[in-house]
Amino acid sequence: MRYVPRVAIFLAGIAAGALTLPRRERGGTDPEAVDDLKRSLAGLEARIAAQESANAGDHKQMEARLDAHDAKLAEVPSVAQLTAAIEQLLTKTMATLEERLTTQSHSIDVLKTTVSQTDSLLERVLESLDALQTDGEPAGVASEVSYRQPAA
Repeated sequence: MRYVPRVAIFLAGIAAGALTLPRRERGGTDPEAVDDLKRSLAGLEARIAAQESANAGDHKQMEARLDAHDAKLAEVPSVAQLTAAIEQLLTKTMATLEERLTTQSHSIDVLKTTVSQTDSLLERVLESLDALQTDGEPAGVASEVSYRQPAA
C-alpha cells in the first residue's frame, strides 16, 4: 500500500511521455495552425499599436491640460501677496476710521462747548430780564414775562 501512490505517479509519467513521443517524431507542426497563430499575432500587434496610438493622443491632451493649468496657477497671487494686500487694505481702513472718529470727537467737543456757551448766554439773558422786571416794571407785566420764560 505504501508503494501504490509512487507507482501511480510513475505510470502517469510514462503515459505522458508515450503521448508526447508521437508528436515529437512527426517533426513538424500543422501549417494551418501556424498560419492561425501568425494571424492572431498580427491582430494582436495591430490592437497594441492602436492602443499605443490612443494612449499617445490621451497623453498629449493631458500634457496640454497640465500646461494650461500651470499657466493659470502662475497667474494666481501667492499667499504672501494676498496677505500683504489684505494688511494694506486693513491699515488704510483703520486709518480712515481713526480719522473719522477723531473728527467726530472734535465735533462733539465743539458741540458741548457751544451748548455750554448757549446755556451761559441764556442764563445771563434770563438774569437780565429778571433784573429789568424787578427794577422798573409793574407787577402785572413781570408776571406775564415770567410765564413766557422757558424753564431752565
